[in-house]
Amino acid sequence: MTVSDISIASPAPPAPPAARRFRLNWQVALLGVLVMLVMMSLARVVTGANDITSGGTIGAAIGLAVPIGLAALGGLWSERSGVVNIGLEGMMILGTWCGAWGALAFGTPWAGVIAGAIGGALGGLLHAIATVSFGVDHIISGVAITLLGTGVTQYLSKLVFVGMKGGGETQSPRIPPIEVVSIPGIGVPLRDLANTHVFLLSDVAGLLYGVTQNVSLFTIVAILLVPLSFYVLWRTAFGLRLRSCGESPVAAESLGVNVYLYKYVAVVISGALAGLGGAFLSIVASGIYREGQTGGRGFIGLAAMIFGNWRPGGLAGGALLFGYTDALQLRQGGTSVHALLLVVAMLLAAFAVYQLVRQHRNRAALISGIFAIAVFAVFATTDTVPEQFTSFTPHLTTLLVLSLASQRLRMPATDGLPYRKGQAT
Repeated sequence: MTVSDISIASPAPPAPPAARRFRLNWQVALLGVLVMLVMMSLARVVTGANDITSGGTIGAAIGLAVPIGLAALGGLWSERSGVVNIGLEGMMILGTWCGAWGALAFGTPWAGVIAGAIGGALGGLLHAIATVSFGVDHIISGVAITLLGTGVTQYLSKLVFVGMKGGGETQSPRIPPIEVVSIPGIGVPLRDLANTHVFLLSDVAGLLYGVTQNVSLFTIVAILLVPLSFYVLWRTAFGLRLRSCGESPVAAESLGVNVYLYKYVAVVISGALAGLGGAFLSIVASGIYREGQTGGRGFIGLAAMIFGNWRPGGLAGGALLFGYTDALQLRQGGTSVHALLLVVAMLLAAFAVYQLVRQHRNRAALISGIFAIAVFAVFATTDTVPEQFTSFTPHLTTLLVLSLASQRLRMPATDGLPYRKGQAT
């Protein structure tokens, strides 16, 4: 036997361990919620910022998350069909005005909810006509829809609300409210338990109080739309065909799928969901339409959708994250946000350990560890956060979340790419 034969017969060196792919299921999600509660409870005990897990903060976070989540859900429907919807903000603006008008015109807030959905759907229809039928660049069309929504609502306000009692060029009269519901018999015990400030126990009580007391019926409807969207998109033949239009429209067309029709349906539903988010702002969150009240939530919803990796459960978590940071800066400002720095430091440290042990990404783990130390240093050397910074917290959270999540994102394969009927031939 020659030396070459020996070298050929020798076993190959072992391959480096492959990074295990993270899979999210309900058990992992439940564990994640528990870990977050433990970290937040520890931060509350250390800092004394009891508001970070109070029932009021949780309830406010849910209310602030609903319009963002509805916009994100609208973006999911559109982009799963291959159409980028930058116009979510404009469709939300149409939803705010139409929601207020519908509630006032018909005397019931639920008519406003339907009108808000129709207003957003009309914006979605315009976006579909421009992008699907005429091949306009998706970004340009989305920006145009946002500008159009702003101009149209300004004109309609001057035409309709001026002269009405309490109305004007930039606002509507007061809107009749939607009912709120509570689970009876547990509100007072949960509130009393939360006020004891016992480690973890009072935090769980605050969470349960926030999700079971004084919840708007519109909020419940919005939450139910998340599992409904998952079921339709991932458990039905209709959803499979719609998602195939975003992954490979040429292949879908070759199998007899009417790609144009499915794209139209997806973008119109996208607009309707964004319009519902706008109607929530005017009917539930404010009780009145005001010009500019969307405040960029359509764009934050788009970020939540990307954070959620184009999945309903992920985008719901992203919307809650943005809603929670917004609620903190509105309630206690610098004190609560300063306590949140400790939670962020612990999360970054845990993320660094996960990347090192499970993903075998030494460089990424080192970067996360450095950021964890830097955030903890800021927390340890300060007593509060400037008010100017707290108002920027939701937007900073958007940037941080997208930067950390960028490594695991996978958008639909043909998202934003032009498609013309007959490309399969």
